[in-house]
Amino acid sequence: MSKLKALTIGAVVLLLAILLLAVDPAGVIEALGRVPPGHILAAVLVVQVQIVLSALRWRFTAARLGHHIPARLAIREYYLGGVLNQILPGGIAGDAARVYRSKDENSGGWKRAATAVALERLSGQFAFFLLTVIGLMAWAILHPKNLPMDPSPAIWIVLAIVAALSAAVAWFGTSLKARLGQFGPDLAAAFWKDGALAVQAGLSTLIVASYVLTFMLASDAVGATLPLIAAVTAVPLCLMTMLVPLGIGGWGTREAAAAALWPLFGFTGAEGFAASLLYGIFSLAGTALPGVLVLAASLLGNLGRRK
Repeated sequence: MSKLKALTIGAVVLLLAILLLAVDPAGVIEALGRVPPGHILAAVLVVQVQIVLSALRWRFTAARLGHHIPARLAIREYYLGGVLNQILPGGIAGDAARVYRSKDENSGGWKRAATAVALERLSGQFAFFLLTVIGLMAWAILHPKNLPMDPSPAIWIVLAIVAALSAAVAWFGTSLKARLGQFGPDLAAAFWKDGALAVQAGLSTLIVASYVLTFMLASDAVGATLPLIAAVTAVPLCLMTMLVPLGIGGWGTREAAAAALWPLFGFTGAEGFAASLLYGIFSLAGTALPGVLVLAASLLGNLGRRK
């Protein structure tokens, strides 16, 4: 293990320990101790739906680029990639593994495979971003007093970012247009032509909903039953922190966000921390257990063919 990986793991463990002490360890242990078995089963089943749909989205995106992947292979690789993304620093090791292991399926090699994986992830992240923006707008309208921050500075920050981006586009317009032009056909094929947008939007909506439902189940399991508005506000904000590629599978940053946001709905920071921790356990168990079975079946199959 490299020093950077060891440092990242140590930082995540330290962050979780500090958060645990800050929010009341006894409260976290008490919340985790009352998790009903039915919630565990339901959450793990939702994770299976999430992974299968994600694999089908990857397969669809790849097919649009001329990189055809069998459904069974796509699902198998998504399970294995999901495990790696959750246990290794950076959150992209699983994606790199998917690229490497699928690059020989068709012509185009690793470049076609890498483009398919990148666009599939882009589809999911855009769906998360869109849900978060819509949720914050709904939060500002329906529960303005419970916003996690004063919206006025945020508006000015957004305007400043838009202005800076506009200036950058104007300054580097020709170069940017040329670079984007290289990916234009791939973007159009994956997201626009022949009804692709409807398929991408439908799959991404269901996948994001499965992430949110898993988090809502985790929170309900620790006794913090969130209102429906939280499904499009606090929960997406917590999930968005998992996109930060500095930790391991969102551990630590996700718990910090939950501990800060749950009190806005009348619950304790300890319950928010416990809900996020349980969500991580649900996701890891739901991905790892079938992933291990898939890996074992793959290894047995390879041994059988060699004989």
